[in-house]
Amino acid sequence: MLRTLCRTGGALLQQTQRAAPRLMVTPAQQRWASSLPMNTVVLFVPQQEAWVVERMGRFHRILEPGLNFLIPLLDRVRYVQSLKEIVIDVPEQSAVSLDNVTLQIDGVLYLRILDPFKASYGVEDPEYAVTQLAQTTMRSELGKLTLDKVFRERESLNSNIVHSINQASDEWGIRCLRYEIKDIHVPPRVKESMQMQVEAERKKRATVLESEGTREADINVAEGHKQAQILASEGQKAEQINKASGEAQAILAKAEAKAKAISMLSAALTEQNGDAAASLSVAEQYVSAFSNLAKESNTILLPTSPGDISGMVTQAMTIYGALAKSSPKVMAEKKSDNSGSQSSQ
Repeated sequence: MLRTLCRTGGALLQQTQRAAPRLMVTPAQQRWASSLPMNTVVLFVPQQEAWVVERMGRFHRILEPGLNFLIPLLDRVRYVQSLKEIVIDVPEQSAVSLDNVTLQIDGVLYLRILDPFKASYGVEDPEYAVTQLAQTTMRSELGKLTLDKVFRERESLNSNIVHSINQASDEWGIRCLRYEIKDIHVPPRVKESMQMQVEAERKKRATVLESEGTREADINVAEGHKQAQILASEGQKAEQINKASGEAQAILAKAEAKAKAISMLSAALTEQNGDAAASLSVAEQYVSAFSNLAKESNTILLPTSPGDISGMVTQAMTIYGALAKSSPKVMAEKKSDNSGSQSSQ
């Protein structure tokens, strides 16, 4: 009995479809119409699909995935909506940017049906409506940007298009997930000018980098000369300090040696036969000076009696004796002056 009812309902449905006039439909609408299942009383709805059922031409219910039952002749599956994510290729279109450059641009639209009732009765063809809305939104958004910003702000452009589409497609039960621009074609002359601009920018960067390298090299060379001069001056300073220290030490050593020699000489003169020793030393110095007199310069000074050595020694000893006698008087006068100044205080 059930099989007979199914066959009768299927035959009546086919006759009804054949008798109905066919309208001009788009390829997308043909896809929707060709996927409508036949009412066989017992229906199995696949997963991620929603079947919209009309009873006597009026919306009745939406079949859930799994087993479902329909009444022949009265119930009819009018729309089949896929709940999967749908990918739509947006055809290439022309748009004018803010700086009056004509662009050829195409994209890919990703959407999903959230409400099968609105998608079935809110718009005639959801895919076609969303595609047209994406094209018009793309043209309006491109008109707000210059050519340079179109390439640099593709992500913001995609997000603006998605936001604009969702504002209009909420009444259709469709949610636009994302929009991606595939290709952007510019006129050949504009492409040449862009290439020239890129080359000029690269030359500018190369020139700037070269100038910066030259500047860094000059700075490094100047710093090297500066450090070299500083090190050289420090070396000269250390050399002069060491030389002055050495000369000072040499002068001190000579002064100490001379002081020791004088003290030793004075001690020797106070001993016995000290005058004879002094006379011998003076005679030796006289003979040595007389022998080197002609070697020092061309002018020669001779004493009145150069052969009288004993006379010269006697004269030298007389001078020495006079100095020796005058030195105690000078010391006594200094002592008296010091004692007078202390008593006055």
